[in-house]
Amino acid sequence: MATRDRNGTPSIDSVSLAIIEQLQEDGRRPYAAIGKAVGLSEAAVRQRVQKLLDQGVMQIVAVTDPLTVGFRRQAMVGITAEGDLEPVADALSTMEEVEYVVMTAGSFDLLAEIVCEDDDHLLEVINKRIRALPGVRTTESFVYLKLRKQTYTWGTGQR
Repeated sequence: MATRDRNGTPSIDSVSLAIIEQLQEDGRRPYAAIGKAVGLSEAAVRQRVQKLLDQGVMQIVAVTDPLTVGFRRQAMVGITAEGDLEPVADALSTMEEVEYVVMTAGSFDLLAEIVCEDDDHLLEVINKRIRALPGVRTTESFVYLKLRKQTYTWGTGQR
């Protein structure tokens, strides 16, 4: 099961990790098949999955290839900011085109992955919206030419 340590971080046992691994391989895998693989009943798997979802340990989502659904441009944007980073990160997080936002240590204060329809859309997001945010000092864009690897198997021992 997933419990929380004294810092509030989920602590996950080996059976729950095995369930997560099964779902990472196939998010539509039936609970009965998962139960057989991890040694639990279908009901026990269903209960554990619901608890993992409720605790925010995992999500079950459909992952798309942006190119096949009409988004021709992806970029990572490095952002330097002044003052408190949280309001900038929060504002970025509300933008539909922003896939994820990371506060970093290093050359940039924040990294934001952006998925857009085309170059004009990307320019509008960076120039008119990101650069206009209070606290944003500079941006540097890294346009994706080709996505070579994308996995979602963190935390289960799969590599």
